[in-house]
Amino acid sequence: QVQLAESGGGLVQAGGSLRLSCAASRSISSGAVMGWYRQGSPGKQRELVAFITSGGSTNYADSVKGRFTISRDNAKNTVYLQMISLKPEDTAVYYCNAGLGGSSSYTPMAWGQGTQVTVSS
Repeated sequence: QVQLAESGGGLVQAGGSLRLSCAASRSISSGAVMGWYRQGSPGKQRELVAFITSGGSTNYADSVKGRFTISRDNAKNTVYLQMISLKPEDTAVYYCNAGLGGSSSYTPMAWGQGTQVTVSS
């Protein structure tokens, strides 16, 4: 199973930007859908943020459309989440995942350990 490692989280003021990276232990160019979820608190349900297919089709949660951009570099086995205009409600642990599916939905099958993003007001 592929291993995923997130990086790039941290503390930022509202209105600021961060770029998260997710490095996979092996090739992600073989059709895997790559995505990001977040969990705002331990008791809160993990929610989908964005995902991207191997062909480059993207899908975003309404709450992040226009502010977050997901991209992938198959040559580097890495997926990115560029986040701008961050809001305090974006504070969460962000998890990278790899799965199978298409441009409208997918099923995550492998998860990273998560990276904390904290947005101060």
